[in-house]
Amino acid sequence: MALYAGIDLHANNNVVVLLNEQEQVVYQQRLANQFPIVLEQLAPYREEITGVVVESTYHWYGLVDGLMAAGYRVHLANPAAMQPYSGLKPSAEHSEARW
Repeated sequence: MALYAGIDLHANNNVVVLLNEQEQVVYQQRLANQFPIVLEQLAPYREEITGVVVESTYHWYGLVDGLMAAGYRVHLANPAAMQPYSGLKPSAEHSEARW
C-alpha cells in the first residue's frame, strides 16, 4: 500500500501525517524538530512511503537534506500557493500537514 507523507514544519516542532491512497490518515503526530526523531517515526513505514512533502519554511533545508540522504523522495511545498490552504485556520496544523 502506498503512503504519502506531509510535514508541517515549525520553529521547534513539526506535524507529520501519513495518508494512504484513499486519503485516510494512517499516522499523525507532532514531533520535536530533531531529525533522528522524525526518521525513527517514519522508519516503520519506510517501504510504503512514496513521497514526503515538506512545507518550505525558512529552515526546511536541514529536514529535506536529511530525508533525501536517507533515501526518501522529497518535495517542497509553498503553502501559500496551495488551493486548500486558503481556507485553513492557522491552528489547523494537522490539516495543513494533510494538505
